[in-house]
Amino acid sequence: MQTPSTARSSGRKPYQRAYHPYLLLLPGVAVYVIFVLAPILGTLRYSFFDWTGFSEPVFAGLANYQRLMGDRDFWNALGHNFFFAIFYTILPILIGLLLTSLLTRGKVRGMAIFRGGLFVPQVMSPIVVGIIWRWFFQLDGPINQALTTIGLGEAARPWLGDFTWAPFAVGFVGTWVEYGLAMVLFVAGAQGIDEDLYDAAVVFGANAIQQFWFVTLPGLRQQILVAFVLTFIAALRIFDLVFVLTRQGGPGKVTTVASILIYQEAFQDNHAGYASAMAVVLTVIIVSISAVVIYLQSRGDRDEDAA
Repeated sequence: MQTPSTARSSGRKPYQRAYHPYLLLLPGVAVYVIFVLAPILGTLRYSFFDWTGFSEPVFAGLANYQRLMGDRDFWNALGHNFFFAIFYTILPILIGLLLTSLLTRGKVRGMAIFRGGLFVPQVMSPIVVGIIWRWFFQLDGPINQALTTIGLGEAARPWLGDFTWAPFAVGFVGTWVEYGLAMVLFVAGAQGIDEDLYDAAVVFGANAIQQFWFVTLPGLRQQILVAFVLTFIAALRIFDLVFVLTRQGGPGKVTTVASILIYQEAFQDNHAGYASAMAVVLTVIIVSISAVVIYLQSRGDRDEDAA
């Protein structure tokens, strides 16, 4: 059997043919092309057609996009996505940083259990999460029962049926789902920070808050960027959780997000071509914002290296 060292000594490569490594990649690339790239290209194509999803597509040029620019429902739904980004992105990151400071700067017995338990919401099915929390938020559910028990019965309400509180209820569930991801990223990053930096901070008289602000936070910059991009994309792509909790964006349209609107246009109103245009615009927005955030972060890193 020829080893890589003998192959090098004989002038031959470990692989008999240069294309052999690409053959190993072929199954993964095929799955990606069939189930990801092809549907994306198909959606882009149909966005230029007047198509019900069943009829023969009729080329419409930019008509779908022109209609979309003046569609108040779509932009309102997109605004709801950005509102949910507060609960899906900002709050989970803040909670993740708080939990990281509590779990990493001291010896916590059973830390693996804490990390695993706090991460459970992230790995649960969104459908299951939605069903559980819909029961919690019911008028006769545990939340209202608890309020009544402590003498705050006047605050009880059908949370998911209230025009004012429904968006906050949905956002709360989003925070509960996403904070575990941020926490795991931050805890892993904090464990890689040189302990000598904390020792030096202590020598200079830094308290726990100052250590976190000047040592831990800068050391987690890359993890914060990753958490921001992942959770922000989740906020713009949110569908199943809202669908289950509010039964397609209710009450009224106060929790309707872009993905719900795309679903309604494509499968309920049979405007598949128009829904494709919505999906394309939503994808462009997600990719653009993510690219800008990553670019700004990389430029900041280059400026620090230059300094």
